[in-house]
Amino acid sequence: MQFSSFQWRGRVPAILLATGFVALIGASVGRTVSHAAIPGKKGPGARFQMVRSAAAENGQCLSNALATVSVRSLGPVELMSVDASGLPPNTDFDFFVLQLPNAPFGMAWYQGDVETDGDGEAHQQFLGRFSNETFIVAQPPGGQVAPVVHDKSPFPDASSNPATEPIHTFHLGLWFNSPADAVNARCPGTVTRFNGEHNAGIQVLSTRNALPGLGPLAQIGN
Repeated sequence: MQFSSFQWRGRVPAILLATGFVALIGASVGRTVSHAAIPGKKGPGARFQMVRSAAAENGQCLSNALATVSVRSLGPVELMSVDASGLPPNTDFDFFVLQLPNAPFGMAWYQGDVETDGDGEAHQQFLGRFSNETFIVAQPPGGQVAPVVHDKSPFPDASSNPATEPIHTFHLGLWFNSPADAVNARCPGTVTRFNGEHNAGIQVLSTRNALPGLGPLAQIGN
């Protein structure tokens, strides 16, 4: 599924308008770290890797899948650049900001779409809040009415929200947009919630290589 107003094919990033965030085209810089999220070590940018997810590893597929992510502070917002490789060619994926990198994922935010080129590579950028201040909150008491847009999917929308104090979302994940695409890549055909219609395939990449309890976005801040 696509949310972009228009899109270039190939290695040039799409200009993406999705869920209030705009993807920009430009270079990204940051500092390289071997492990994401080092307590007390924060700066205006970072560079880290997403590795093959537990679902892909257990499914014995996509052995070469990998992504490098760079985040650079622009002051009130951050610019995130994602460069993935080792994926199926000409395939759509869904990118999420997560509380936890492995299932159960906790709170998750649908950030946007990523599409590979004919070589199985993808290059996408997002503008948003990707730092130690990134969080989700639902003011108590909860139970407020939520719009039900997709009620026919395997995982229909909730009609109200639970209450929660701020929960930080410092991890990232990438999912197949379609279980059929996952099967074509010789991965499990499990149906998950992680696309706009809530009928996505398995997770492909994640930041599960980060330190337990934290995540790479936790290290970004002034």
